[in-house]
Amino acid sequence: MTDQALRLLRRDPRLAALAAFPFTFDLERAAHGHVEEVRLASGGALEVLAGDDTGGTFFRCADGSVLYASSEGEAGIIGSTVDEALDILTGLPGWGSCLALSPQDGEEALRAAVTETEDELRECYGIDEERTELRAALGFPDRSPAELIGLLYAALLRTEPDFVLLNAEEGRAYDLLDRHPRPPLWEPVLAAGRAGLAALRGGDDQAWQAMAQDPVQRRLALRAAQFDRADEDLPVLRKLIRHEAESSMTDELRLAAVLIGLQGQAEDLALLDEIRETDFDTACGLSEIRDLGADGADGSDGSDGSDGSALREWAREMDEAMFGTDPSDEPLETWTDLAADQGLTEFARVPLIRRLDEIELNQSLLRDPRNPGKLNPAPLGSLARDFDRLGDLPQALRAQRLYVALQETAWDRVSALRDLAGLERRAGHLEPAARTLLALRTTVDAPGDDSLAWWQRVNLGRFIVREHDDLAQALADGGYTAQADEVRGAAESLRAQLIRTGPTR
Repeated sequence: MTDQALRLLRRDPRLAALAAFPFTFDLERAAHGHVEEVRLASGGALEVLAGDDTGGTFFRCADGSVLYASSEGEAGIIGSTVDEALDILTGLPGWGSCLALSPQDGEEALRAAVTETEDELRECYGIDEERTELRAALGFPDRSPAELIGLLYAALLRTEPDFVLLNAEEGRAYDLLDRHPRPPLWEPVLAAGRAGLAALRGGDDQAWQAMAQDPVQRRLALRAAQFDRADEDLPVLRKLIRHEAESSMTDELRLAAVLIGLQGQAEDLALLDEIRETDFDTACGLSEIRDLGADGADGSDGSDGSDGSALREWAREMDEAMFGTDPSDEPLETWTDLAADQGLTEFARVPLIRRLDEIELNQSLLRDPRNPGKLNPAPLGSLARDFDRLGDLPQALRAQRLYVALQETAWDRVSALRDLAGLERRAGHLEPAARTLLALRTTVDAPGDDSLAWWQRVNLGRFIVREHDDLAQALADGGYTAQADEVRGAAESLRAQLIRTGPTR
């Protein structure tokens, strides 16, 4: 489909008036824009096409899809092209009442629901003759309610992850227009891992070569094995763990050891002990393996451990504590990290934005379960780093500012302010970064507790000076000469307080 219908509306005032009423697609409202500044989380372009009488706005996205945003903070794709959206809007007067419907409801139920909505509209104004005239003029075919609902349903499901709308100033995401269930995040993220694992099971040499060279593919294959739990995977796991050891101590290395251990083969203790000795980090991370062997679990003393029972018991405990068989039980970060590693940026970005929205609106989500009277801001720091990794500095700044506000000790506040200044500098917010560093220096001068007693002797002091140097240079490059001189002078004052144990840069 094309945007032929839109061109017809723009040329013919009679058709444009019909589209505006009773079908709520008013071209004249485009001049007013939306009720607030908005942008797509993915960064794509938005063109205002029309508005409706409730303050909602119809946008055209870069790929031609039409995004509708309500004035109440909800948004969703309602057509893959402008023509498709207009086909739906004119075919389903009162389309907003159809958002909860889906093809799974069945044709009879869909027809009844649409009829009920249209009967309510007919009590207020005419829709039938108007619909016939407008649809004929725009060249739309006759469609059943079920067919139109199917088009709308398919369009709505495309909203995430590529067309999530944000308040441009605050960075919060609009809610979805609909409440239809979506596939869980782990399904698209794990798809490549499942395919990779299947190839390994089939003895595909190219797949094995890829696993040897690509840590991300290994991680995905091991995660797929975590949830599949096929006994015949043991030879594959034995080979995979050797490759994964090349990445040193990772969560997936421990996972591979656990999956091998669950098979309870005593001869695998030698393999796992060899993996443990790969380097210092693996020696620490898999230290229990050595203890299992020392207890005779390898059968060297003729004990019951000869059947691998100790190894199996260790693996069961680790599995219960760290892994498990349900991908829905995994922390969100497992899947957003793997999405980012695969370049599935929007699959990672959107759930992280929604998590940040939840925390911003309800900080009780940060309550420490071990100390309900205290908030644990660590998830905000993790979110800031995740967004930074994705290259989304606006969201990273949003998370970091919340993180700064929740710091209790002077040390933590200074460290968080230094990171915030760095994000602001890299985002080009040079004057706010200068103000952030001023707040940092104020805290250093009057900490209010003794947590900063040794800041001059440790890396924190050097990191603070380095950020001042970097910002002074950025200010100078940007033509902010006076501010650059001020920050540079502050850097020299801080540098003079350091007790040198090595170079500062």
